[in-house]
Amino acid sequence: MHVVITSIFPPTQGMRQLAEGLAHRGGTLWVMGDRKGPAHYDLPATRFLDISAQRRLRFQMAGKLPEGHYARKNLGYLLAMEQGADFLLETDDDNLPLPNYWRKPAPWLNARIIAGQGWCNVYRAFSDAEIWPRGYPLDLVVCSFAAKVGQEDGLQAVECLVQQGLADENPDVDAIYRLTRKLPVSFSAGAPVALANGCWCPFNSQNTTWFKPAFPLLYLPSHCSFRMTDIWRSFVAQRCLWAMESHLGFIEATMRQERNPHDPLRDFEQEIDGYRHNRAMTEKLAALDLRSGRDLACVGDNLLACYETLASSGYLPAAELDLVAAWVADLRQLAVDG
Repeated sequence: MHVVITSIFPPTQGMRQLAEGLAHRGGTLWVMGDRKGPAHYDLPATRFLDISAQRRLRFQMAGKLPEGHYARKNLGYLLAMEQGADFLLETDDDNLPLPNYWRKPAPWLNARIIAGQGWCNVYRAFSDAEIWPRGYPLDLVVCSFAAKVGQEDGLQAVECLVQQGLADENPDVDAIYRLTRKLPVSFSAGAPVALANGCWCPFNSQNTTWFKPAFPLLYLPSHCSFRMTDIWRSFVAQRCLWAMESHLGFIEATMRQERNPHDPLRDFEQEIDGYRHNRAMTEKLAALDLRSGRDLACVGDNLLACYETLASSGYLPAAELDLVAAWVADLRQLAVDG
């Protein structure tokens, strides 16, 4: 079991609990440091790499990733792959595992399938609160409250190569929610939800499980804000999952968050590009003619095609494409293949 984080803080209570749980299960916590942050991360079952150690890695990405950015997490993904992971989990250092976190993940879920084209506010499948996930188009938020999403009857077995676990108490919501609504919010238990081809919902990097065929889709873009990198990745990943004939799944809360200090107005500033462009971005991705398949050559080409579209549309600079190419080259070196 491999869990990947990046952090600029000393070990938190959540990471101490996570590392202890991994130590009991023979797992590894991969911690990617940054220029700002601790020189050591003394926890059991933990591999900590500071900037200097990261730059000495054999990966092409190692010398290209910018400092001071959440996307340094990409190196942790590659290290977990190098160790032969069949699946990996990612989180943030302000999350604490709940007892159900330690269930062994499986790529097939007995889930409520949400079909149809358009957007789905999956939080509504696990809560009656008027809440929406970070990255959800603002012009669709109010109408998303009209009905509960997904009924418990008619569950189907479905492959979900990416699975978003929810987080209780301080879930992943945008700055507008935090500035105008109240927390904490906790989610109800319920059957998983799987989104069918053509159905969109943003997912984050705070409590997410990835299975090997989807490893190429882990790539976090660097030339965007901290608040957008995992959201924009989620749109690319969903589009590529459709070409793999797989699904994005959401499961009940398996963590709770004790959020690190944030300035909500600064978060708002970093989310403006998302408020403006998320919906149009997914429309461009949906229109792409991607290859069907899940071998590395196919998925790597699809990933590049998605980021080329985002760059040519002005959402990301052309410099992002050099990093995507380096990522794909590193995957080929590791022979990551579904």
